[in-house]
Amino acid sequence: MDAQNTINLAHNRIKELEGQLAQRSARELDLDLLVEVPGRRRKLTAEQFGELKSNLAQHPLSTPILVRSLSDGKYELVAGHNRVSAYRELGRKAILANVITVDEREVEFAAFFSNLLSPSLSDFEKYWNFKRLQEISGLSRTEISESAGLSKSHVTRIFSFDALPDDAKAALSEKPERLGSNAAQKLAALVAAGKAEKVAEAVQKLVTDSSFTQDQAVSFATQKPVRAASSPATVIRSGKKKYCEISARNGVVGIRFFDGDAKAIDKWAERISQLIQAEMGSESE
Repeated sequence: MDAQNTINLAHNRIKELEGQLAQRSARELDLDLLVEVPGRRRKLTAEQFGELKSNLAQHPLSTPILVRSLSDGKYELVAGHNRVSAYRELGRKAILANVITVDEREVEFAAFFSNLLSPSLSDFEKYWNFKRLQEISGLSRTEISESAGLSKSHVTRIFSFDALPDDAKAALSEKPERLGSNAAQKLAALVAAGKAEKVAEAVQKLVTDSSFTQDQAVSFATQKPVRAASSPATVIRSGKKKYCEISARNGVVGIRFFDGDAKAIDKWAERISQLIQAEMGSESE
């Protein structure tokens, strides 16, 4: 209940601020001064964003964006991320904004639940939001999931992204929609099995190749490494009789003598050792 109350209060606080400031005189801020926190933007479909952009191209901004001041003279976006993106694509240089004083935790709570209700929000972005909210609020996964009305199993799948290699998560930040939580859970299990490099490679391929599916990514990471092909064995003869056979496979050189003379074999082992040492000595000179 305490977690739920905290979240509800934060959400209502942002709504209250938006309502109070809607009637105040906003000021224009340079778009270059605006800082966007990753994962906070409400996701829109391409069609929805296109409609927003078209509307803003023909009409003035009806609701100023919300920002809060940062110590370096810039402003952190609280609400209005898509409006700002549309303005940038339209070539605008400034946008109307209201500057508010609000606690960072309140902002994150409001942004989290606003995004969580968006049907276009990817599982990776949900993970990012969950993780950030958890770090800022100090709430447990269980408390956040209960407040959001999500099952523990769902939240567990979402947090599977946490086990992926950093390279994989960096790639997904560019195209988060490419990997869902079900496939992420399978890849996380492969990471635990010691296949982190293969998983990172699979996710990178998933992000860069639109024809590569999530099932293929899991299969790719599951595959055992292909062993290098062995070179044909070289047979050394003494007359017509086989004396020995030399083979090389996976970095291992083997010599098999057909004559079982132990003393002769020991001498060959010593000569081979001397030959390698001599070759290494000549390379270092």
